[in-house]
Amino acid sequence: MTHSDTQQSHAGARVAVVPEDREGQRLDNFLLGLLKGAPRSLVYKLVRSGQVRVNGGRAKAERKLESGDKVRIPPLRLEAEGERASPPRGFMDALEAAIVHEDARLLVLNKPSGVASHGGSGISFGAIETLRALRPGQGLELVHRLDRDTSGVLVVSKKRSTLTEMQALMRESTSGAGGMRKRYLALLIGRMPDGTMSVDAPLHVGLRQGGERHVQVNPSGKSALSHFKVLERRGGHSYCEVRIETGRTHQIRAHAQHIGHAVAGDDKYGDPEVNRRLRDQAGLKRLFLHAATLEFALDGGKTPYSLTAPLAPELLDVLDRLK
Repeated sequence: MTHSDTQQSHAGARVAVVPEDREGQRLDNFLLGLLKGAPRSLVYKLVRSGQVRVNGGRAKAERKLESGDKVRIPPLRLEAEGERASPPRGFMDALEAAIVHEDARLLVLNKPSGVASHGGSGISFGAIETLRALRPGQGLELVHRLDRDTSGVLVVSKKRSTLTEMQALMRESTSGAGGMRKRYLALLIGRMPDGTMSVDAPLHVGLRQGGERHVQVNPSGKSALSHFKVLERRGGHSYCEVRIETGRTHQIRAHAQHIGHAVAGDDKYGDPEVNRRLRDQAGLKRLFLHAATLEFALDGGKTPYSLTAPLAPELLDVLDRLK
């Protein structure tokens, strides 16, 4: 069953048969690809309530599908492509200007701070929805995500085979095997020790009231390893290069808090008083965390990529003011 088949409106439930090239894809991502325009929150609600079934049984959103699986989809009325609102023209232009690399397989964005990787939770248009509006018909899919407040390298695939290969590399990275090498730039509050400080501390994702995610160092969490290297001192604070060997939620922010040097401008894990001073004295109005470089190799290691996103002008201005 093709994507175009599934976008038509039907009176009753329908069944989508998982094609070979979707084997191993999570159920939620399969549905989001199938139901173009469906809010992520709706997809999760349909799965949780049992309205979506796989081979006749209930399934969780994270279930990995197999070729030939039969996915029951309840009757839905989704807006057709032409009916759906488009992202604002100015936002589309801004993201077009933020593209730092594009080839037949990948599109790479220097994602601005404040832009969500994808829509949902009250956000109509994230980076991926806007890029799809800019490149209609190209089958764009997010390879990974960045926190909304973090700027920098965000990779989008144009081909299913590329997405599959990159997701395998990401799984290696998450387990510490190093399929992807990630380098961030961050301003940490206070004076870090000279040299490189490695933080090997497991992280547990909890939910606060209202469903907001909050990550803490906890022995029951998943392994996480970060390396913080001081590049220079600015205004009593530490401008650092951060390399992570695992890709956990909020890893850098939670590890920085754990060692007593939170990321500047972090309103979730940081110091409100120091953040206020940095805002007043240096004009820092956002999280000072930037995904600067992502390195990996496709085609089984034969095609190396080194993707770089320059530091945002507003962060360069903060560094200048902190001299």
